[in-house]
Amino acid sequence: MPSIKFVNSSEIQRTARVAQLEGLFDITPDTKSSVSYDLNIPIETFDWNVGVIVGPSGSGKTSIARQLFGDQFDPKFDWSPTKSIVDSFPSSMSIKEITSLLSSVGFSSPPNWLRPYHVLSNGEQFRVSIARGLAEAPDLLVVDEFTSVVDRTVAQIGSAAIAKAVRRRKQKFVAVACHYDILEWLQPDWVFDPSTSRFARDCLQRPQITLQVQPVSAKEYWPIFSKFHYLNKKIHPGAKAFCAFYNGRPIAFTAVLTMPCPQGTRWKEHRTVCLPDFQGVGIGNAMSNFIASCFHGTRGRYYLSVTANPAMVAYRAKSPLWYMTRKPSNNCDQRKRRNIKANSEAMTQWRKALGTDRITASFRYCGPSNPDAAAVLGIK
Repeated sequence: MPSIKFVNSSEIQRTARVAQLEGLFDITPDTKSSVSYDLNIPIETFDWNVGVIVGPSGSGKTSIARQLFGDQFDPKFDWSPTKSIVDSFPSSMSIKEITSLLSSVGFSSPPNWLRPYHVLSNGEQFRVSIARGLAEAPDLLVVDEFTSVVDRTVAQIGSAAIAKAVRRRKQKFVAVACHYDILEWLQPDWVFDPSTSRFARDCLQRPQITLQVQPVSAKEYWPIFSKFHYLNKKIHPGAKAFCAFYNGRPIAFTAVLTMPCPQGTRWKEHRTVCLPDFQGVGIGNAMSNFIASCFHGTRGRYYLSVTANPAMVAYRAKSPLWYMTRKPSNNCDQRKRRNIKANSEAMTQWRKALGTDRITASFRYCGPSNPDAAAVLGIK
């Protein structure tokens, strides 16, 4: 629909207060209030994935979006007040597909996937709703009041994660918003501003995300991140901990343990967590890579990691920085090598330590070392 013409009108009931208002502000008496639109929005003339209708309140964004997209405009979903959010996704989707979609929009916290929708934070509800919309509207998803209910930092990070997921899935997504600060993060293929009637196909560059990483006390900082980790909430008392800060706010955490062995001391990743509001743009993986490069630079010692996080497994399987030493499995070979009976107390403890009750994958860092950063962080 390259151009659209329509009129929005509503009846005005003639009352005493209406007459007073017209007289007070010199408004011509009328029986209708009408606004006409004659717009050129040529979105059908080129291929696109992400579009934005943005403008101040009252500029006609919602009316234009309704006219353009009809029944596809801003779908509403019913959420169970008792069941976890994963049970509200289409029955045709596997749990792997659901969790992968949730992770792709920046909601990668397995413990929170088990919660009902109404107990989630505004930021979590925002991302879950987008994920369900992408699942149930594969051709086109149009979202009104996009990012209006979340913190602006969360809105920007979330916009980048959502745009990335939409393009990866080769879908179409339109954000209808009153905030201009999300444009660079969405990097839309087209933008229409009703307040100026300007249609543009701007090529916007997403701002860089600069983090400050420093060593921290695990006891002090782990409580900030513990409830978002998919394992137990405990952390080893001997762990070396590091925190990434964004604009002075702690947003990612990595802890490392030593592993004495005949070949020399090795380092093992113990915990890596990124806060939900900042997931979806690669911060967790970037933090893990950075800390790995620092420890890898300490006299060539190995840096090992075992993870069950599906998004992290998928990333590392493709990354040249990591070598997969064990494909995703329940790690039962560990039990065979040690000849431990499955029903023994020793096996119970070993399963807890190795995660043999979960599907996990093992990796070894094989990227470049970073001795300069290691020295700054006090890693010897």
